[in-house]
Amino acid sequence: MPGRPATSAADPRDLPGIFARLRPQLDALDRFLRAQVGRFEPEISGMAAYCLDTSGKRLRPTLVFISGWQGDGVVNDDLVRTAGVIEMVHLATLVHDDIMDRAEIRRNRRTAAREYGPDAAVLLGDALFSQALHIASQFPTTEVCRLVSESTRKVCSGEIMQTMRRHATDITLAEYERMIDLKTAELFRVSCLLGTRLAGHAPDFVAAAADYGRHLGIAYQIYDDLVDFLGEERRIGKTLGTDLAGGKLTLPLMLLLEKLPPAERGALVAALRDGVPLAHTASAGRMRELGIATGVVAAIDREIAAATAALAPYGTLAPVPLMRQLCDVLQAQVGALQQPA
Repeated sequence: MPGRPATSAADPRDLPGIFARLRPQLDALDRFLRAQVGRFEPEISGMAAYCLDTSGKRLRPTLVFISGWQGDGVVNDDLVRTAGVIEMVHLATLVHDDIMDRAEIRRNRRTAAREYGPDAAVLLGDALFSQALHIASQFPTTEVCRLVSESTRKVCSGEIMQTMRRHATDITLAEYERMIDLKTAELFRVSCLLGTRLAGHAPDFVAAAADYGRHLGIAYQIYDDLVDFLGEERRIGKTLGTDLAGGKLTLPLMLLLEKLPPAERGALVAALRDGVPLAHTASAGRMRELGIATGVVAAIDREIAAATAALAPYGTLAPVPLMRQLCDVLQAQVGALQQPA
């Protein structure tokens, strides 16, 4: 059934404004996640609590809530549980990512791998995955569990692809897009699909919302890849520079390779392939000198435009203004990233 017409939106660039409208839903999510800590064995419940903190951006739960939006202050328990499942899967992937990237900081504190060691952390990530699927299995139908488990498999597949292609310098744009579609955009997609489905929307809007989520997820990952070079670690709250250090050929690095003179290009190829320390070639200043951000931002803009276009026929539905607003927020964040430090 169609949603109710939405009220007027806040400043399009105001992410805190979106979160303010979602405060009842996000508070319910925090209570749900805190309750999950007690479901873990007492020997690891403190470790689970360390991961299930409330300091993250909560983008994927936000997508569940805004795609299933039914009005200010309306808290749907099924959406809260689904958002909890999606967030727990996401947190599990972050635990594993930080191990592989040897990252020290996540959300302005030590990563789980740094706090507990990589061996324990990889098993902790597995425990988070397992608990997420256990919660999903408790819905009256198998649909939520089926969709989340399929998405989890795709996320892991994307991460495996990226891991197997570490230090490769011949990755094509199509391969890169495929990897980020799986490892990042898939959870964005399923968040929007489940949000609209559980809110009772018609199949055509459910499909459109899933398409929106996929394109937004691709845009966000490209933005995150640019942040790895142009962001400030203190402000972002996580270890930066891990893509180059880990031999990941992302879009900013692809474009940089195309523009560098031969000698510098060789140094960058060596850094990616062999782990040779590199400073100047891939620095933020060098990227700005060569206008790398312009090409990256153009790719982000194309994905955001595709996400917005997917919603075009559904402007009267309640979730759509908030979904569009999230696109505006990302574009504002991209613009801020390009400003000189």
